Amino acid sequence: MEGKDLKVERIALFSSGVGFFRHSGSIEKAASINLPFREDAVNDALKSLVVNDPASDFPTVSYSSKEALRQSLKSLKIDPSGSDSIAELLNSMTGAEIEVSVPGPITGRILSTEYREARPGEAYELGEKPVIQNAWLTLVTGQGIKSIALKDIASFSFKDEKINADLNRALDLILGARDKDNVNLLLSLTGEGKREVSLSYVIPTPVWKVGYRLELAGRQPMLQGWAIVDNDSDTDWDGVELSLVTGRPVSFIQNLYAPYRTDRPELPLAIAGIAKARTYESGTEAADAYPSFSRRRSTVREDITQAFASGGMKENSIASNYLGSFNSETDDEIEDEDVSGGAVETAQARDTGDQFEFTLKRPVSLARRGSAMFPLVEAEIEAGKTLVFNGVEAREGGTLHPAISVELVNTTGMKLPAGPISVYDNGYAGDALIEFFPENEKRIISYGDDLTVSGSLACSEEKAITGAAIIPGCLQIKKRYVYTNAYTIRNASSESKKLIIEHPIASGAKLSEPSSYDEKTFTLYRFKMELKPNSETVFTVKEEKPVSASIILNRGNNTSLLEYSTTGGFPEDVCDFLRKAADLKAKEENATVEKEEREGKREKLIEDQERVRKNLESAGSTSPQGQKYLKRMDGIDEKIDSLDEEILSLEKKAQASREEFIKFVGESELREI
Repeated sequence: MEGKDLKVERIALFSSGVGFFRHSGSIEKAASINLPFREDAVNDALKSLVVNDPASDFPTVSYSSKEALRQSLKSLKIDPSGSDSIAELLNSMTGAEIEVSVPGPITGRILSTEYREARPGEAYELGEKPVIQNAWLTLVTGQGIKSIALKDIASFSFKDEKINADLNRALDLILGARDKDNVNLLLSLTGEGKREVSLSYVIPTPVWKVGYRLELAGRQPMLQGWAIVDNDSDTDWDGVELSLVTGRPVSFIQNLYAPYRTDRPELPLAIAGIAKARTYESGTEAADAYPSFSRRRSTVREDITQAFASGGMKENSIASNYLGSFNSETDDEIEDEDVSGGAVETAQARDTGDQFEFTLKRPVSLARRGSAMFPLVEAEIEAGKTLVFNGVEAREGGTLHPAISVELVNTTGMKLPAGPISVYDNGYAGDALIEFFPENEKRIISYGDDLTVSGSLACSEEKAITGAAIIPGCLQIKKRYVYTNAYTIRNASSESKKLIIEHPIASGAKLSEPSSYDEKTFTLYRFKMELKPNSETVFTVKEEKPVSASIILNRGNNTSLLEYSTTGGFPEDVCDFLRKAADLKAKEENATVEKEEREGKREKLIEDQERVRKNLESAGSTSPQGQKYLKRMDGIDEKIDSLDEEILSLEKKAQASREEFIKFVGESELREI
């Protein structure tokens, strides 16, 4: 029985790019069902195939593995796949016994085949002749070695019937492998009597798509959705139950088709040697030292069969992947459910947890390699026209036109998948996009720009100190940033219009004006307003952002401390503290400056002293000039000694001032009033 006799009765296409297929039909006695799959779908088919045959207790699935042809041909006594001619084939069979007719029979073992040049006269009578290569077969016969031109051989056969059988087997394998893109799974079912069987699997399929039409001109806005389905298989869909599932299930490919071999470690030969001497301590037995293995272990097949028998699993459940067949029939039909909200449906819909399934009311027929559109939903929907002004784009500067938009509330009773929307309002009005649309959720779609309305945005920023405090060693400052955004909207039309301003939320800021918003997303405030005809409206949004800063005082200098003390917004006692800290810091800095000046003078005196010493060495200490150099050396030494005392005194003064400053700022505390 061929696989095509099991008709496809149900298909469920998932938005994740896979499809669930279920076949069913009647068979009698034992049967074999051929299931052709594209090679890129075999892994998924092997992973997900489920068989339901109430009479088969040992169903099997066989197929040629990815390496089957090469390995099978390699196992045969003859392999014609690598031979482009009879001569090459015979040469590959060197040593085999063969019988040829020329036309009389000659029997011998193949020694070789070779090519010889044909004499021009043998092939042509006149003119310039090309060289022709003729193939010759050399046999070892009972009468000696004989060479025979292949063109003179009428027929040949191998004396070994196994070789002849393997040649036919090889030709069958090569013929069957011509369709490299398809792999056949052969399902063999045992059993007796006529019965209904079914099988199902999941394979890759094109993602189904959806397109919507939104009609705004009627008394009540109407949403119509169409599903676009592609049948890229080599099988016609004839009267199948088609379901379309939206969601994001986990889906992956695992390579089950290709043979897999794991690496194993190579261990040295076990050569017997001298046993190591060991000693053992005595021990006592415990009643429960070892677990009992007398309990009967149930197999995975038994466990799953029991689960099916109890109704705990359906045929397309994940656990059923472990079981090729089970002895209880399952009914996987979808129950009809009414959609609330008064929507007129063109597909039955049901919630399947995190996914949503649409089942077309009527059976679907779709030819192989064909595509079609099917009605998915048609329902009245809550919708209101408005304009949307984008504050993010307005910040780039210039004049911006608001988008012509519609506020939608999904009152269809269905979770609607993402897709494009063609909007009609007394004719075609534009296109829009919508993301996945859960029930009762509100969304805005835009399908054009309103050129009669324009707007601009002016932004400004103010900073003010709101408080200050002194804690040991630190100055704490509180600031407030105020971001002001003035939207100027001009309506040049003679009609009043609704407008939504989408204002980007400043990070860390709170809304201060206006005091509330109409809607809020993770990144935007939405403010709704009415634009009067031929008017200009200014709408101001203010946000306040508090900022705190801590300044380590002992890292500052006199100038920075004075600057902080004169900054507006600080309490007076904080300013007094900062001025006193600046005075203490100034004492340290002044002493340090004076010390550095003395150190500079000392360095210059040392340079003079070195120069005088060299002159003294040149003039000699006993010469009149040398005596003058000696006096100058003495004077320089006295000045250096004096500077050393001053430097030491100033260093102590700077250190004392620094300690006084650190103690002052480290022990003072002025809390914010």
